[in-house]
Amino acid sequence: MIRSILALMLVFTTQLHAETMKLAVTTSFNNSGLSDVLLPEIKSDTGLEVQLLIVGTGQAIRLGEAGDVDAILVHSKPAEEAFLAGGHGTHRREIMYNDFVLIGPAADPAQIKGSATAVDALQHVAKAKAPFVSRGDDSGTHKKELSLWQATNLDPETFGPWYKAVGAGMGASLNTASGLDAYIMADRASWLNFGNKAGLELLFAGDPVLFNQYAYLPVNPARHPHVKTDAAAALEEWLVSPKAAELINDYKINGEALFVFNAKP
Repeated sequence: MIRSILALMLVFTTQLHAETMKLAVTTSFNNSGLSDVLLPEIKSDTGLEVQLLIVGTGQAIRLGEAGDVDAILVHSKPAEEAFLAGGHGTHRREIMYNDFVLIGPAADPAQIKGSATAVDALQHVAKAKAPFVSRGDDSGTHKKELSLWQATNLDPETFGPWYKAVGAGMGASLNTASGLDAYIMADRASWLNFGNKAGLELLFAGDPVLFNQYAYLPVNPARHPHVKTDAAAALEEWLVSPKAAELINDYKINGEALFVFNAKP
C-alpha cells in the first residue's frame, strides 16, 4: 500500500513539473499519424509536454518569426534557409524524409502514369485540363508544387477552372481531390494514412526532385527571450536519438514505411 501511494505521488510530482513547449508542425506530418507515436514517448523519456500547432510550412515559419512557438518542424529548405538568414532561428537540423507523389483517378485521363519526370506529368495534366487540386496554402507541399509548375514554364495563375487552389491542409485537400476525382500532389505519408481514397491511386513517384526533407529549427532566443531554449534543445536531442530513429523507421502502414530517419549525431 505504501509503495503504491509513493508511486502515485511520484507520478503526480512528475506531472506537476512537466515542462510544456510549443512546436509548429506541418499538416502533412500530423496527417501521417507519426505524432501519435512520438509524443507519448517524448513525454515519457524527457518529461516534455509538446503542444503541436498544426499548420502549413509558411504559417509555421511565421509563427516562429513572431516567437509564438519554441521551434518548428517543416519541409521547405529554401524557406527554412530564409528563416535562418533573417535571424529567426538558431540552426537547422535534418530529422527524416519521405517523398512527394502524384495522385489521380485510377483511369488516369491525363495519362501521367509512366511519365519520365514529375514536370512531364504535370504538363500532361495541364494539356488535358484534367481537374487538379492544389493546397494553395503556402505550405511546403504547395511550395514544391509551384516550383514544379515553374519548371514547366506554365503559370497556375493563368489556368482555368480545372485548377482548384483550396487553401487547406493536406487531409482536407485530399478529401477534395477524392470528391472531384482530381489529380493532386501529396506527401507519401499523408497519402498512405488517408482513409478516403475512393477512386484515387498513386500514379507517379520516384523523381529525385520529389525528395521531401523534414527539418527541426529552434526559434532564436536573441529575438524572443521568452522561448524555451532548454526544452527545444531537449526535444532536438530526443529527435536525433537512436530511439527516435527506431520509432520513425518502424512506423508503417500496410507494411510500407512512411518516413526514413536521416538525422546526423
